[in-house]
Amino acid sequence: MALIAPRVTPGLPADDARNLARSLQDSNDITVFVDGTVHRLPNEARDAVVDLLARLSRGETVTVSSVEEMLTTSQAAELAGISHTYLRNMTDRGEIPVEYRGTHRRIRQAAIIAWLETQKKRQQAEASAGADESTDSHS
Repeated sequence: MALIAPRVTPGLPADDARNLARSLQDSNDITVFVDGTVHRLPNEARDAVVDLLARLSRGETVTVSSVEEMLTTSQAAELAGISHTYLRNMTDRGEIPVEYRGTHRRIRQAAIIAWLETQKKRQQAEASAGADESTDSHS
């Protein structure tokens, strides 16, 4: 999964920065309009937007980027509900992609979540096939 490249925005001109700073002075309510529709931001998103706007209001250049969480094999195994050894064996077989930081394995959280979804679908398919077989044997 590729991450979107960071975006760098230069600091605002002094007048714009002052106006923005004045607007933010006593406000915690950030509402955004997307295609004419009003959206109230959840607290985490609001805090990030307020921080971004405050930096711009100080005339700072800002960089916005994404961070994809990388897990140790122990963290990934715990998330997946499997043993650390079983997870390592799956990475050795290429069933779950792994990246190395020196000699340490790191696994993207998204890869573990995708694996869990695949397991869930496989179990549902097996359960459905088993139910179909029991229905056929009773006919």
